Amino acid sequence: MAYTREAAETLALEALGWLVGQEDLIGVFLGSTGTSEDELRARAGDPEFLGSVLDFLLMDDAWVMRFCDGHGLAYERLMLARAALPGGEQVHWT
Repeated sequence: MAYTREAAETLALEALGWLVGQEDLIGVFLGSTGTSEDELRARAGDPEFLGSVLDFLLMDDAWVMRFCDGHGLAYERLMLARAALPGGEQVHWT
């Protein structure tokens, strides 16, 4: 299944909402991205920022599983959505 950019942005917004509710992860996200809470709210509609949300979750299989299990999604959905957002294209080094 390929995501449209709009569908990918919608899933990333859901992931951001979920992330904000995870007390053990939101501080890690803010610290690792250097994003403030105000900036998080201001950039919630920015496709590049939403890509960074998915990049963050994709760093740890346990986070992917927690989000996807809670939303009834197959685990690969986050990766597919990430590919549809800016910066998510496959890089070919050859």
